Amino acid sequence: MAIPLVLVVLPLGLLFLLSGLIVNTIQAILFVTIRPFSKSFYRRINRFLAELLWLQLVWVVDWWAGFKVQLHADEETYRSMGKEHALIISNHRSDIDWLIGWILAQRSGCLGSTLAVMKKSSKFLPVIGWSMWFAEYLFLERSWAKDEKTLKWGLQRLKDFPRPFWLALFVEGTRFTPAKLLAAQEYAASQGLPAPQNVLIPRTKGFVSAVSIMRDFVPAIYDTTVIVPKDSPQPTMLRILKGQPSVIHVRMKRHAMSEMPKSDEDVSKWCKDIFVAKDALLDKHLATGTFDEEIRPIGRPVKSLLVTLFWACLLLFGAIQFFKWTQLLSTWRGVAFTAAGMALVTGVMHVFIMFSQAERSSSARAARNRVKKE
Repeated sequence: MAIPLVLVVLPLGLLFLLSGLIVNTIQAILFVTIRPFSKSFYRRINRFLAELLWLQLVWVVDWWAGFKVQLHADEETYRSMGKEHALIISNHRSDIDWLIGWILAQRSGCLGSTLAVMKKSSKFLPVIGWSMWFAEYLFLERSWAKDEKTLKWGLQRLKDFPRPFWLALFVEGTRFTPAKLLAAQEYAASQGLPAPQNVLIPRTKGFVSAVSIMRDFVPAIYDTTVIVPKDSPQPTMLRILKGQPSVIHVRMKRHAMSEMPKSDEDVSKWCKDIFVAKDALLDKHLATGTFDEEIRPIGRPVKSLLVTLFWACLLLFGAIQFFKWTQLLSTWRGVAFTAAGMALVTGVMHVFIMFSQAERSSSARAARNRVKKE
């Protein structure tokens, strides 16, 4: 990690990790004292707490890096966003697709009640993973034999969720890479399926279960397509932390849950057909640079900026008082202890960055095996 990047990562890391530990501590106390007696009240408070933490990441994307997210949606979809429970399915194109989802959720007023199906290892990440666990994210091992019961139980418990939520499900099962695309194309050729060019073949078992369980209390599925224009650099956590901007185009289309097919086989086919159409849609975008739907204004609200300033002022005041009280910097031992803490923060942030890129090294053979398991 280059020295200039360390100088950025250290203050941002301190801000996020310290504020996150405060939020996690409050979440843990509420989980023990409030949730056993009123799950609804706990969820309402936790929604606010999660937003206090996650708005900092929205700020980093919005204000620090200056990313531009361009939303394309029809009138019905645009007016419904954030006003109803929704199952979100999307292609998984970049390291930060989840952050783009958070930005759109924040604009729609449901950031604190945004959920996702994540890989199990995510919940062990300090601060962010713990907060996701308290917020009732669903964590899976990517083995249907192990995950089926966990997924169904996790979906069932959302029936009484008190506020509109978005549940994100990346049905491709992994990020898009050239190696994984090659594996998907080889599998499609062996099965007589259309060969994808811009997406992977969806793994539909989780989606079928989600529709089966949620069709009674979730009114809509939002089909989301994410792409970075050809003239814009690919977004990564490193680019964000370096303050380097990018442009992301997002197309959202609402489908009423009541119009979904009834049988599991037809639901699976519906999902696969959506991704065939999505592949063609991405081809068209690559040729024209846009989607057909109208561009909707989502702005850049100052809420994330104000929350980040609040945390910065609170923690700076606390740090000054702490060092005055302990006189930690008055001895070499104290200086060494402080330096070790700074190094630990930098190391944890480095782990976050590496974790976001963990699948980049997946080989074509590993990707091919994953596709065949479906």
